Amino acid sequence: MLLLNRRTLLALPLALAACGFQPVYAPGSTGATLQNRVEVSAPEDRDTYILVRELETRLGRTGNAAFALSIDVTTNEEALAIDREGDINRYNLVGFANYTLRDLTSGDILTSGREENFTAYSTTGTTVATLAAEQDAQVRLMTILADQIVTRLHASGI
Repeated sequence: MLLLNRRTLLALPLALAACGFQPVYAPGSTGATLQNRVEVSAPEDRDTYILVRELETRLGRTGNAAFALSIDVTTNEEALAIDREGDINRYNLVGFANYTLRDLTSGDILTSGREENFTAYSTTGTTVATLAAEQDAQVRLMTILADQIVTRLHASGI
């Protein structure tokens, strides 16, 4: 069994090379091309502020931008759990992020897309606990959307 695992481990780099695998941050790759070169649009509200902050954490802040990333964020709350008295005990927070990456020199759209995901929070505690849970859910949702957008940008092969 140990021999089989060792063979598999040794063959893994060959299999990855054969499928066209390339590290995201290798020189000349998409990650290296975008790092510290993407200007993210200015935030308009709390949700977009958190999303822009998370994107800049992953892509870096730029002083010499080659690309512009515009983002449009929409969130909706959906009642998830309602008790016998009609009180809502849990909410789903659903978020949608439309994004467009442009080349600043030519103005061409390099890639665009839409990401969506959700988080949930409970309302069974005090008013302060519920507000804290809601704000935490917003941060988690924007973090998830930022991860999805950066993954799509890196996978686009720019």
